[in-house]
Amino acid sequence: MKHIALFIFFLFIGIQSNAQFESNSKFKPIPPANMGVPINKTKPKEPEPEPSFAPEMPSIKAPNVFNSTSIIPKQPQTSTYQIGKEKSNFSMSTENGFANPGDRYVAGMEKDLNKSLRAEGLKEGRGELVKRNIDFGQIKTKSKYFIIKLRDFGAIDGDLVKVSSNSKVIVAQLFLESAFREVKIMLDPGFNKMDFEALNIGTLGGNTAEIKIYDDQNILMANDYWDNLATGFKASILVIKEE
Repeated sequence: MKHIALFIFFLFIGIQSNAQFESNSKFKPIPPANMGVPINKTKPKEPEPEPSFAPEMPSIKAPNVFNSTSIIPKQPQTSTYQIGKEKSNFSMSTENGFANPGDRYVAGMEKDLNKSLRAEGLKEGRGELVKRNIDFGQIKTKSKYFIIKLRDFGAIDGDLVKVSSNSKVIVAQLFLESAFREVKIMLDPGFNKMDFEALNIGTLGGNTAEIKIYDDQNILMANDYWDNLATGFKASILVIKEE
C-alpha cells in the first residue's frame, strides 16, 4: 500500500512538469508543403484600349500669306508735288477714264428709235395713228357673264373708252388707269358682239389699252391690247354663248 501511494505521487509530479515545459516552449508554425506549382509574382498587364472607328479628320492649316510670292509689299510713296508742276488731275466730275466713248451717242439713238416706234404705231406719241377697227376673234362659252378688265398699259394720259355689247352701252365713258378697272357683262344666248371704242387720244398719243376677259368661274378667256388707236375706232370680240 505504501508503494502504490509513492508511485502515484511521482506520476503526478511528472505530469505537472511536462505540462509546464510545453507551455513555456516557443510556438513554431508548420510551413506549407511545397506542391511544385510556381507562383507568378509579376503584375498583370492592363487591357489595351479598344480601337476607335471614328474617321480621322485631316488637319486644316491656315495659309501663310507672308510666304506667298504673289504678294509684293507696297513701297512707300513719295510726294510728287513740286513748285511749278502742272495742276492735279483731281476732279469732281463724274467722267473718268473708264467711261464708254459710245455713251454719248445713246441718247440720240434712243430718240430716233422712239420716233420710229411712234410712226409704226408701236409707241404712244404724235406719230401715225391706227385708223381702223381691230378684231380680237371669237370665244365660245357656257358662262352666264364675262368680267372685262381694262387698263392703260402706257403712260396715263387721259385715254377714254366706251364699252358696249350688242350695240347696248354698258359703260359710256371709262377712264383708263394704270390698275385694271372691271366691267361685268351679262351674256345673251347666241351671239354677243362686244365693242371697245376709243373716245379720244391721250395727251401723249393714240388710245392705248390692255384688256383681259374672265368667265363666271374666273377663268381667263382672252388677253389682248390695242395701241395708238385713233378716236372713233373700235376693238371688238365676238362671244358665242352655248346652252
